[in-house]
Amino acid sequence: MELTGENLIAGAGARGTAVFRAVDPSTGAVLEPEFHEGDAALADRALAAAEAAFPAYARTTAGERAAFLRAVAEELLAAGDALLERAQAETGLPRARLEGERGRTVNQLRLFADHVEEGSWVEARIDPGDPARTPAPKPDLRRMLVPLGPVAVFAASNFPFAFSVAGGDTASAFAAGCPVVCKAHPAHPGTAELAARAVYRAARRTGIGAGVFSLLHGWGHGVGLALVRHPLTRAVGFTGSLRAGRALFDAAAARPDPIPVYAEMGSVNPVFLLPSAVAGRWETIAQGLAQSITLGVGQYCTNPGVVVGVAGPELDRCVRALAERLRAVPAGVMLYGKLSEAYAAGLARSRNRGAELVAEAPAGAGPTRGAPALLATDAARFLADAALREEVFGPSSLVVKARDAAELARVAEALEGQLTVSIHGTAAELARHADLVEILTRKAGRVIFNGFPTGVEVGHAMQHGGPYPATTDARTTSVGTAAIARFARPVCWQDFPAAALPPALRDRNELGIWRRVNGAITREDVPSTG
Repeated sequence: MELTGENLIAGAGARGTAVFRAVDPSTGAVLEPEFHEGDAALADRALAAAEAAFPAYARTTAGERAAFLRAVAEELLAAGDALLERAQAETGLPRARLEGERGRTVNQLRLFADHVEEGSWVEARIDPGDPARTPAPKPDLRRMLVPLGPVAVFAASNFPFAFSVAGGDTASAFAAGCPVVCKAHPAHPGTAELAARAVYRAARRTGIGAGVFSLLHGWGHGVGLALVRHPLTRAVGFTGSLRAGRALFDAAAARPDPIPVYAEMGSVNPVFLLPSAVAGRWETIAQGLAQSITLGVGQYCTNPGVVVGVAGPELDRCVRALAERLRAVPAGVMLYGKLSEAYAAGLARSRNRGAELVAEAPAGAGPTRGAPALLATDAARFLADAALREEVFGPSSLVVKARDAAELARVAEALEGQLTVSIHGTAAELARHADLVEILTRKAGRVIFNGFPTGVEVGHAMQHGGPYPATTDARTTSVGTAAIARFARPVCWQDFPAAALPPALRDRNELGIWRRVNGAITREDVPSTG
């Protein structure tokens, strides 16, 4: 399919006054065509279309919504080599990685389809009334989740499929019954357009109005802020840097009617090595860390950026083995020029703050290369300097050497909120270091035992979120079926006639879903009071 470079408002092309082009990060070559910048006027058109589409889409049955989600998955696969080839040209990511990511995205859409079809996600709660209760009659109360309205989704740079146009934020918003206006990432606008057209084909196939989706382009911040500030936007999904995520969060909070921003931002994903781990499994740990640090040229939000252990010959041996492995990994192509520049600046900042460079792979040739690196410092310096605790997005990690278990705990206390923390040791050590485990559990959304943080399983129990600054709302996740709750709100119907109630709240459980009736979880009908 030929790219137009246009913004897509409910499926119709729209041009802007400014243009930009994508760049192949592996060669620096400028790619065709020109892409048109979105602006506040186009944001207004897109959100007006989303608002107009919302009532009908919110009323779709679970089966209709599930069919739409499955059709999006099928159309992404049907986009074939053209989608993969454009994504490879715009991101520098290898074909196999992109094939795997597209598969994850397709499976994610299908998982949400199954979840919506099963239906219990609406969290129906029913407390039947009792007009004979004294001294006051008991009202009939029935509560469930309903869709919020139009959602603004910001595509991420590092996952051109799974956290982009038809990725997890869009899938969960669609599943909840919300239209989406997506801000494409400017580093891969052609990939975004091809994915957007897959969404429109799915909408046509399933009879869903095109207004449920629009795509806007833009290198600058203007169109993104316009989406967040627009009075028709009811929620925001974002994955990216702390700086950008916080700017959107602040803009949403400053609105006359503040709205939630679900932003996944910075995380160093610390890995804590307890003594038995470095004594008995140092080689395995070094190998696993090297693979995790360099996976995708370190461009994962779960990249292990800090490794903490008790100083001594065992830890030194593990660090030497890790350094040797990192030196052997060639520099890789990063997603775009500003990202590789930020990575180099982050390494320089850490070294300027006193971190020692332990190992660095050859830089390699090319405009956007990122070379693996390992730095080290002691816990005292790490605790004294907050700059050493900041994320360096790329294939590097900082080893922090503590004097003893007490200092390990102080390092854990000093950490900000994280997406993940990992602990290596034995079950007996977990019990002996219960205080450390408790601290780390408070700091992160996912706590990993004897594993590494990269690799986020998409399922019902996954938590991909954590305390600030990992995310702006630690109660939510951007991966897994629980992500649907971000784009829904509870409504209680009091003393409504049965025919006016949503099907999920009627006495007869015609949908066959799990509900909480009189406090008990059941699939049974509401007991008759007659």
